[in-house]
Amino acid sequence: MMTPTSSSPQPASPDIAANLQAVRHTIRDAARNAGRKAGSVELVAVSKFQPAASVEAALQAGQRLFGENRVQEAAAKFPALRQAWPDLQLHLIGSLQTNKAVEACRIADMIESLDRPALADALEKAAQKTGRLPDLLVQVNTGCEPQKSGVLLPEADAFIDMCQQRFGDRLQGLMAIPPAHEDPAPHFTCLAELGRRHGLDTLSMGMSADYPAAIAAGATLVRVGSAIFGARPPPTP
Repeated sequence: MMTPTSSSPQPASPDIAANLQAVRHTIRDAARNAGRKAGSVELVAVSKFQPAASVEAALQAGQRLFGENRVQEAAAKFPALRQAWPDLQLHLIGSLQTNKAVEACRIADMIESLDRPALADALEKAAQKTGRLPDLLVQVNTGCEPQKSGVLLPEADAFIDMCQQRFGDRLQGLMAIPPAHEDPAPHFTCLAELGRRHGLDTLSMGMSADYPAAIAAGATLVRVGSAIFGARPPPTP
């Protein structure tokens, strides 16, 4: 394993390790309370805007699955980390521009934000170019919020059908981000029902503030950032 570089913020490492342990315990307890099997929920550590040293601290604490919003940030941060931790898994969880599809296919293990036909087109072409297609989740805008990415709920069934026909088993499931100022539970239930209708088992839902409720509704992936890494640094321009 790679040892921390001299520039790594050593005092932060014990906090990240302790935070990870606390989040894992909460996941375990939430799954047990929901009558679910141990290990049925995976933690995606959201490392967007975090320095590589913080990701390294999480890796040293046993975390292997990470989520990034920006393709360019992930491409700068993760290749070197993969050399030291070959079992590292990277999910792209932010809105994906079509002109970033090729790089996304090169670096990601899963793209959680497939939400429009133009992106499906771009990913298909990128997969042909790179010889590689990551696993995919359809992002659903369960609150029909105009400012938010995701296929609108009334259009979701048709879009999911199209993606299943086009990508087959590479389409693993669904992702959603409920409206910030609403009870998230109905949105989680809605996404779970949508997944059942289409035979899709992977549900990425729940973040630092609400992931126990997401687990109760059937989440198989929870995306947790601030509860692990603390407040995010401001993004670079």
